[in-house]
Amino acid sequence: MNNKEIRFMVIDDEPIAHRIIEEYCTNLPHFKLVNHSYNALEAMQFLATDSVDLMFLDINMPKLSGFDFLKTLTVKPQVIVTTAYQEFALEGFELNVSDYLLKPFSFERFLKAVNKIHPKNKLPVGEYRTTSNSQDKTNALEQRIFIKGDKARHQIALNDILYIEACGNYCLVYSSDSKIVTHQKISQFEKELPPCLFMRVHKSFIIAKNKVNCVSSSQLEISDETIPIGQTYKKMITEFINKTRE
Repeated sequence: MNNKEIRFMVIDDEPIAHRIIEEYCTNLPHFKLVNHSYNALEAMQFLATDSVDLMFLDINMPKLSGFDFLKTLTVKPQVIVTTAYQEFALEGFELNVSDYLLKPFSFERFLKAVNKIHPKNKLPVGEYRTTSNSQDKTNALEQRIFIKGDKARHQIALNDILYIEACGNYCLVYSSDSKIVTHQKISQFEKELPPCLFMRVHKSFIIAKNKVNCVSSSQLEISDETIPIGQTYKKMITEFINKTRE
């Protein structure tokens, strides 16, 4: 975070949420509170004549939800969502929020969120960074594995794998230029592939993390293919997005 003053507002229908955020921000010398709004309509009225760099935004508010309010803004400040509802996290990242704080949140977690408030951290909607300097990840990308097909074993570099799809009693392993049919189970691939490179996103799909182009609340895209996100895997996707935005 740079030393430029950051003007912020709090939009939440719970007074205690305002007090907690204001108290936390007293420890941040470059943060200046400019508005308390207790519903989205109050916030709209303020923003009609003034502007902020950052808003702490609740989701579940009367009259107009936080996300519906956010969609009405033509010029959006950076946003940290503060809510008790985990299930809306992916929708929040579709709207390009900087972070998603689950109530109640600690000061340590709060600091982690506000440290993302910087112009270089802003990303286009639906996109996220997939960079890492980890030597383990670099080494894993260089590894090659053999996949047993019907009549032969196929050698493939981990970095060439796009995704794996379970189809009945067999799996399809997709790379940029080929498709391997194997009787190996998707659960076996999940155990053997390095988690720093791959993750299960659906009962029938494992994807290569560094091959994802964009992600929404119910699906993601790799190359020209659309991959569904299973309900039980949405939390993992959210954590993955959070980590790549750090």
